[in-house]
Amino acid sequence: MTKHPELATAFHALHHGPEPLILANAWDAGSARLIESVGARAIATTSAGVAWVHGYPDGDALPVPLVIATAAAIARVIRVPLTMDIEAGYSDDPEAVGRLAAALIDAGAVGVNLEDGSAPPDALCAKIAQVRRVAGELGVDLYINARTDVYLRGLVPEANRVAEACARAARYRAAGASGIFVPGLVEPGAIAEVAGAVGLPLNLIAWPGLPPLAELHRLGVRRLSAGSSIAQAALGRARVLATAFLRDGHRDAPAEGAMTHRELNALIAGR
Repeated sequence: MTKHPELATAFHALHHGPEPLILANAWDAGSARLIESVGARAIATTSAGVAWVHGYPDGDALPVPLVIATAAAIARVIRVPLTMDIEAGYSDDPEAVGRLAAALIDAGAVGVNLEDGSAPPDALCAKIAQVRRVAGELGVDLYINARTDVYLRGLVPEANRVAEACARAARYRAAGASGIFVPGLVEPGAIAEVAGAVGLPLNLIAWPGLPPLAELHRLGVRRLSAGSSIAQAALGRARVLATAFLRDGHRDAPAEGAMTHRELNALIAGR
């Protein structure tokens, strides 16, 4: 598939516009096309959702060929920039992560999420540097969103989390990151402090207790992700419908909000 460096440029620009970039994370080509059709300016995947629909648990368990195939399938049906959540790169080897990034660029992606998890920051720094080098060789300014799990996993005591998040962000920026993602960060004062210190666009995830979007904008947040919440809701609704149908086989009317067969065909065919 042809690479699209112009989409990479556009994706970077979306992080510096007059309002935060909102990403309603998709999990396959159909959900990506649907989300694009209702106004998304870019498509981001949820690694959890992608894993689930392929029959794997979240947590670096998804085989790399399926990650690449998902990117290619999504890129085929959308026209906006695509960024792929690749967890910790599905490998501890920076060269392997670099090869994955190259394959995703060839598939049509212009951004990736890479996370540190519980590993030491050195590990993510090495992966970011390798991905940046590979993307440069391919002539694509790949958007590397470096995720730190300082808050999500409680890696340090609460009183030290702002300082630790900022310290890791500085290292990831030096390694070549384009943005910083701090899931679980919700307190306004801490958000403002991190946003002011990292020197890169700050990405947060929709989370209980998070301030409203307008307040996040004022605090310096440049990107807000849904994470796996939409995929969870969709699969949860499917469970409710399947349970009811298996109970009595009765289907009087379409489920609330259901799209018709004609609408879905037109949505995909009219990309």
